[in-house]
Amino acid sequence: MEFICVILLVFAGITDSRADYFDVVGPSSVMTVSGEDVILPCSIKPNISAVNMRVQWFRFDLKGSIVHRYEDHKDINTDQLQSYRGRTQVFKEELEKGNTSLKLSRVQISDEGLYKCYIQSESWSDDIAVKVAVEAVGSVPVITVDGFDGSGGLHLQCESKGWNPKPDLVWLNSEGVTLTSESPDTHRDDTDGFSVKHKITVYNTDTKYYCRVRMNHHMMEAEIIPSSKMFHSWRSSVILISVAVVLCVIAGILITVFVWKQRELQRKKQRENQRIQREKQRIQSEDQRIQNEREPLRRTVESVTSVLRKFAVNVTLDADSAHPRLIVSHEGKQVRYEDKSHEGVKNEDTEQNNKFDYRLCVVGNEGFSSGCFYYEVQVKGADRWYVGVTRESAERKRLIDLNPQYGYWIVCLRDNSYYAGFL
Repeated sequence: MEFICVILLVFAGITDSRADYFDVVGPSSVMTVSGEDVILPCSIKPNISAVNMRVQWFRFDLKGSIVHRYEDHKDINTDQLQSYRGRTQVFKEELEKGNTSLKLSRVQISDEGLYKCYIQSESWSDDIAVKVAVEAVGSVPVITVDGFDGSGGLHLQCESKGWNPKPDLVWLNSEGVTLTSESPDTHRDDTDGFSVKHKITVYNTDTKYYCRVRMNHHMMEAEIIPSSKMFHSWRSSVILISVAVVLCVIAGILITVFVWKQRELQRKKQRENQRIQREKQRIQSEDQRIQNEREPLRRTVESVTSVLRKFAVNVTLDADSAHPRLIVSHEGKQVRYEDKSHEGVKNEDTEQNNKFDYRLCVVGNEGFSSGCFYYEVQVKGADRWYVGVTRESAERKRLIDLNPQYGYWIVCLRDNSYYAGFL
């Protein structure tokens, strides 16, 4: 009894599996035109419902990228190729009949390729491949004059864009005979299709030439009649271009020389600035060296001065000894020069007193017979001065020499130089 049950169960499973079996059918290729809508046929045989199945369209040549996906009773296009967004749909009212065809709107040249229609149920799946070819008619050919050669020929160029598949471009004369020349230059863009360009050289004027672009049953044509004026115009243009080239070369040479001179002047200026900078650095270094050398002397002077100031004395100027042109202040601490004319004036008081009558000098009231003493004198506005000590009995009249022989020990500034000992 158990054996019979097992056999029945297996048979029942096989029956259910065969019930879900189906084939995916459709054409192997589809031809369409750029800008139009196209339906990529795909259906299930037998005609069972695909409402509860997964329907997916892929691009084989784009590494299985998803074009459209239907699953769980709705479109799921989150991972759809960007270029197909808003341009694909399945006919949901036809899914009940097993029709899983895809509508592709506003066909582009880039839509050309190999597609796969994949149908999957809970227990079975199948697929077919559909090759889509997109036909596109390009632009009207454009003929341009592309130059003039030395042999007297005129270069003509014909160009047309936006074809798919690759078109044929030929040149013909007025009698319809194909003109042989170099091979056409063809370029293909995934988005814009084929662009074709072809050049020929003609020598006859006032003759009609045709540029013809043909693809399958489509044809575009343009014509041109080169005139003698065109040839003369191009010759004139060649002459003008040659003259312009010569002038440009001359201008280029002049500009190069000017730029070179400017750069040379800039380099000289830079070298001079560097020399000045080096000289400044040298002077700064020399000043620093002198300052460093003077620093011990300065410290020594300060040390000596600090010792000497221990013997500082208070000096008061004796107005009775001052030369008549020297005015001593009331407190006897300052003296200034006043330009009074006493030349040739000698009276009994001048002869009898103890004033200096020639040297612009004044002595202090205080006297010293022994010991150490120190005093400081501030000189303002004078480029010649004398300071020192003298004997009380030293001569003060006439032009006397201020040196130790006559009782004077001085230091002085004269002619921007310092002297000591005698004058």
